[in-house]
Amino acid sequence: MPSERQGLPGHSSADGDRPLSPIRRALLLQALGLGAASGLSAMPLAAHASGLAVGKPAPPLVLHTLDGKTITTDSLRGKVLILTFWATWCAPCMEDLPLLSAYAAEHAQQGLQVLGFCLNEPEDLPAVQRVAATLSFPVGLLGSAWAGKYGRIWRLPADFTIDRAGVLVDNSWDDAQPGWTEARLQRVVTPLLSQNL
Repeated sequence: MPSERQGLPGHSSADGDRPLSPIRRALLLQALGLGAASGLSAMPLAAHASGLAVGKPAPPLVLHTLDGKTITTDSLRGKVLILTFWATWCAPCMEDLPLLSAYAAEHAQQGLQVLGFCLNEPEDLPAVQRVAATLSFPVGLLGSAWAGKYGRIWRLPADFTIDRAGVLVDNSWDDAQPGWTEARLQRVVTPLLSQNL
């Protein structure tokens, strides 16, 4: 009978087989869905797509809202945009969303637009709708963890801020504490609102 450790990638079997090679181990972990947690998979790196860089044009993205509208980031050129990725099961997101919603409502007349991309599954729609009803910005279900050229959203909350010219000015992937705070909103977004095209 095989030992319990035999089935674990990277461990040798009880009968003395040699350990798995690092490449085979990484492939097995990825196939088992453990790669992202172990840091061996290339999946998290996809979040840093080669075209996603602060100071460069932000990739386009489409939000399909809960009420059936389609909003493209390209159609909002001239506004300051925040793309926020969240889920109802993400406790930090539930803390960030009211702050972001209040800030968005307060600064809408200055040209701020927030788009909320929810990572919940379709069967969670009632819970998503309850949260969305409290927000001042449109929300839609993302449909998968992949957000076009923004990559795979594997950490929440995740936010991307785009200036009026369509340039990515802030990427929360690069922040050790990615959530919104009043201080971060004042530092990142408020200066953009006073700039014209």
